[in-house]
Amino acid sequence: MDIERARSNMIESQIRTWEVLDQRVLDTLSAVRREEFVPERYRPLAFVDMEIPLGHGEVMLAPKLEARMLQELTLEDGDRVLEVGTGSGYMTALLASLAGHVYSVELRPDFSAAAAGKLAAHAVANATLEVGDAAQGWSRHAPYDAILLTGSVPVLAPRLRAQLGPGGRLLAVVGDPPVMTARLISCVTDGAWNDTGLFETCIAPLRNVPQPERFVF
Repeated sequence: MDIERARSNMIESQIRTWEVLDQRVLDTLSAVRREEFVPERYRPLAFVDMEIPLGHGEVMLAPKLEARMLQELTLEDGDRVLEVGTGSGYMTALLASLAGHVYSVELRPDFSAAAAGKLAAHAVANATLEVGDAAQGWSRHAPYDAILLTGSVPVLAPRLRAQLGPGGRLLAVVGDPPVMTARLISCVTDGAWNDTGLFETCIAPLRNVPQPERFVF
């Protein structure tokens, strides 16, 4: 397998065609070696347009969705980022390449430990990995310039958007299967936010998220 050709094909045929044209994002996708964050048995599928199993029912997102999320967050060099759900650590590495510092919180200690090893192997020094439940926010390092949820939520916890600083952006996939919407919440000023629907998708849920009241007949 020609790894570099496969990586280039992923970027050209999957990512660019999904309206990801930001050159900083494309350069980061070229530089961060996705295949080294994929579980060994699935490495031949590292550049395929699919979710990749990580264990415990969790997955890596499809490459085009990872790329689109990065682009929509419009990260800057000095940004402080909260990532909810470390997973394989690949998205953490991408975020760290574009921002000042990433605080990544993972519910599963084994995922966090494995991701820490991979990030260290790639000399990622501006990421702090912590174990815990950040589905409703992680106030320890707030306020943040950007927050990314790597799993879906039926409704967005108010405490998450409250942890954005002025000008901060939160990207979350909100709704119930089979159709969810990626939403970008921007903090205009303290206590005021804009909420924009970006595109429809469907991804696995975060654990322990708040559930809306359901009408029962």
